[in-house]
Amino acid sequence: MKIYQHWQGVDPAHCGASVALGNFDGLHRGHQHVINLAAAHGPLGVVTFEPHPRSYFAPQSDPFRLMNAETRANRLSRLNVQTLFELPFDATLAALTPAEFVDQVLANGLGVRHVTVGADFCFGRGRKGTAADLVMLCAAHGITVHLADLLAIDGTDISSTRIRAALAAGDTLGARQMLGHWHRIDGAVIHGEKRGRELGYPTANMDVTNLHLPRAGVYAVLADVLTGPQAGQYLGAANLGVRPMFGENRPNLETYLFDFTGDLYGHHISIAFVEWLRGEATFNGLPALITQMDADCARARSVLAAL
Repeated sequence: MKIYQHWQGVDPAHCGASVALGNFDGLHRGHQHVINLAAAHGPLGVVTFEPHPRSYFAPQSDPFRLMNAETRANRLSRLNVQTLFELPFDATLAALTPAEFVDQVLANGLGVRHVTVGADFCFGRGRKGTAADLVMLCAAHGITVHLADLLAIDGTDISSTRIRAALAAGDTLGARQMLGHWHRIDGAVIHGEKRGRELGYPTANMDVTNLHLPRAGVYAVLADVLTGPQAGQYLGAANLGVRPMFGENRPNLETYLFDFTGDLYGHHISIAFVEWLRGEATFNGLPALITQMDADCARARSVLAAL
């Protein structure tokens, strides 16, 4: 998948795409529906924004994103997207009127042939442009537009808001039903305090800054090592939270990969949250903690063996 982080100077070989347009946070089943419809009209592309417009307009708001840019790109690649246009959402882009966005970005910048959006899509300065406006403005440039109906489960629209609520409650299966895949966090393995190694459970640590996090606690997880000589799929158990046993207060994701030996520092991994096992806790000494970790891993193995 070719990734562009601008809309100017695009290689002509990547123009003429049929694109799905939107923020696509979470890439849930509704988003996938939009992308699948776009795929029927030519070489498949996705036009999205980085950072999320909400982050640009309200930088002090609580973290809300389900996916970082890396997770989103990895998931889009799995959906057979050929070109990702990850447009920088800055003052220049925010100031474009709906007509200017279509003219400068979609038509003359990316040279798209077809656009698919959700029926509730809004765009342009002040979110003044509607999906109907997009149809009209694109037509003037010979670009066709498909408006996709919203998907629902049990009569309720699938939304990132509902997925956030499910994850905050530790309902990984409910989130999966809306997402169409396990919720994941992707990123580079960073150096931690290396306490896990001392306890017999070396972990791969990941930064989770600026993400809406699932319920804190211990999870059974699927782990994909994406880069390096030990790339592959592994089972594991992960702790998401602030590690109260050690008096820390910055959220961290640390994953123990079963039956794995080696060094993952600097390599990229993807962690899928399969089942919430328990909440964070403090223990009366390290032996009690190790006993609990033994139990957590045994339970995680049992959960994952049933998949």
